[in-house]
Parts: sequence; C-alpha cells; structure tokens
Amino acid sequence: MRLIDRYLLRQLTGPVVLTTLALTSVALLSQSLAGLDLIVNQRQSALVFLKVTLLYMPQLINLILPIAVFVAALVALNRLHTEQEIVVCFAGGMSRWRVISPAMRLAATVAFLALLMNIFIQPASFRTLRQELFQVRTDLAATLVREGEFTEPTPGLTVYAQSVDGQGNLRNLFIHQVKPDGATSTYTAEQGRVGRAQGRPVLFMKNGSNQELSSRSVLNYLTFDEYIFDLEPLARSDELIHYKPSDRYLHELFFPDLQQDWERRNRLDLLAEGNARIASPLYNIAFMALALNAIIGGGFSRLGYGRRIVMMGAIAAAVRLIGFQVQAACEENAWLNVLQYAVPIVTTWAALAQIFRQKVNRYIDITKTSLRLTEARA
Repeated sequence: MRLIDRYLLRQLTGPVVLTTLALTSVALLSQSLAGLDLIVNQRQSALVFLKVTLLYMPQLINLILPIAVFVAALVALNRLHTEQEIVVCFAGGMSRWRVISPAMRLAATVAFLALLMNIFIQPASFRTLRQELFQVRTDLAATLVREGEFTEPTPGLTVYAQSVDGQGNLRNLFIHQVKPDGATSTYTAEQGRVGRAQGRPVLFMKNGSNQELSSRSVLNYLTFDEYIFDLEPLARSDELIHYKPSDRYLHELFFPDLQQDWERRNRLDLLAEGNARIASPLYNIAFMALALNAIIGGGFSRLGYGRRIVMMGAIAAAVRLIGFQVQAACEENAWLNVLQYAVPIVTTWAALAQIFRQKVNRYIDITKTSLRLTEARA
C-alpha cells in the first residue's frame, strides 16, 4: 500500500510544481511590465528593476499556489481516473480516504510552506522592497532631470539636460533658479553629475557659465571649469519609510503600538491582514478537496468529467472571491475575522463530505474493470 501511496503522491507533486512555476512566470511577467516605470521614468538600472520584481514574488506565489494546486490536481486526478488507476485502487481494497490521503497530505504540505512564507518571507521581502522604492523615489539624479525635458523639481528651480547616459552623466545642462529675494541665476554646463560633497548632495558641473541678475538689476557673469551646485534644499531628509500592513511581521499586526497615531487609526486593517496571513494557506487544502470532489466525488464516467470540473472551478473561484470580500469587510468589523477561517474550512468539509457520501461498490468496480480488459483483448 505504501508503494501505491508514493506513486499517487508522485503523480500529483510533479504537476503542482510545474503549474506553480508556469503561473508564477506569467504573474512575474505581468509584474515586470508594470515595473518598467523604474527604467523608463526613474532611470534606474536593470539590476534595481530585477530586484524590485523578484521581491514581489512571495506575495505572488501565495496568491497563485491555491490555483496551481487546483489546476494540477484536476489534471493529474483526471488522468489517473480515466486510465482506471484509481478504479484499480478501489478494486484492490483501498478506502476513499486511503486514495485521497496522498493528495491531502500534499495540500497540507503546500499550506504549511505558504504559512511560513506569509509569516517570515513576505514581510522580510516587502520591507526590503519598500526600502528600495524609497531610495528610488528620493533619488535626486532621477527626480532632478528628465532627458530632453524642462523639469521643476522645486518651485523657482528649472532644470534641463539634453541627454543622460547610463552612468548618470548629464550633457548640455541648463539650470535657472529664482531666489527668494527676487534674484535669478542661470547656469549652463557641458557636463554634470549628481554626487555628494562633505556628506551633502551636490551637482558637479564642468565647462560652463553662470549669469546672475540681482534684485537691483545688476548682472554678474562668470565662466568656470568646475562648479558645485548645492542640492541640499531638494533632499527630503525628513521623509521616513512607512511600512504598510503587508510589510509587517505577524506580531506587529496583532500587537501594534497603539501609542502611534497611524497604528491606532488602522488597527482593524492590521488585524485583518494578520488573520489573512494565517487563513489564506487553508485555501490550498480547500482547493485540493474541490479538485478531488470533481473527479472522485461522483461515479465513474467514460465520457469524462468536464461538467463536474467546470462546476468545481466556478465554486473555487467564488470561494476565493468571497474570501477577499470577507478580508475587506474585516477592516470594518473585527469579529468578521472568524469568517476568514470559516470560508476555507467549510469549503473543505463540504467537498470531503460529498466525496465520502457515496460508498464504494468494489464488486461493481471489479466487474467493470474485468469487462473493459476483456473488451480490450478482444
């Protein structure tokens, strides 16, 4: 019997892994297309783009896993049943639970891995992602200049650069500044580059000139080989990284610091996110039970199980949508968090109850199998 258990488990594990990889690749491609803004508008390197894209993967995988389990289980179980391998298991004396236990053990293992990912890996990756996006957003080189465009990074300051190369070097730079006292300064330079001097952000300009018109209409003109333009007023040093509920660890979600105004105002959101982290892995078990119900929940059919598969697919989609709606509702009412666990648990119970409702008639199974073998030989 253990040999049959391992065989059934192996037949299910392969499709689950392949389906997860395929769906993750599609989702990753979609996410990467959305993240092209980092390269196009923010002028970040391909390495930053790849890092940001990969940091989204834990959340994508958690969303995809129940779907992958459901689709892969349907494919594997449908093949096993249509090729009469499951019928032979029943005819050999195996109970329904013994036949479905490899699939349920696989779903429980996937759910446990998803739980670990929700508790530890997702918040760690999202914190790193938030820090990376913060650095991109506060990158002076990206916010100060856009190639071939006049930009106004701050009131009274206009910047233009004809071109920006891959190393961040600015070509044919133009800066016009209106000072608080009404004086204006215009800088032109052949080259420029954002850097730091004595711990302060500055713009190094080479081979240029400066025209300054004072408030008394006095014009000053000078040329320079190298000039340092102070960017400290543009640096938003007072801006801090704000971690969203998806970035926080489980203890931060269930036990927030109520002395902080934001956490006190969003306590229900944090609580809903914490319960969703624990409850969402249960959908892997629920979807596996639905897949088993689609194939084994009814009698043997030589015409296939398309109708039952479509029906269970619709039920699975409805169950997951209900789960998302319940999570959203929990942000308004804390007591509804119980439903986040009830939805997948009730779905699992109903699917398994349908599977065990019909008893196995081994005599009929053996007779049908013998007739089919006789027909095949004839």
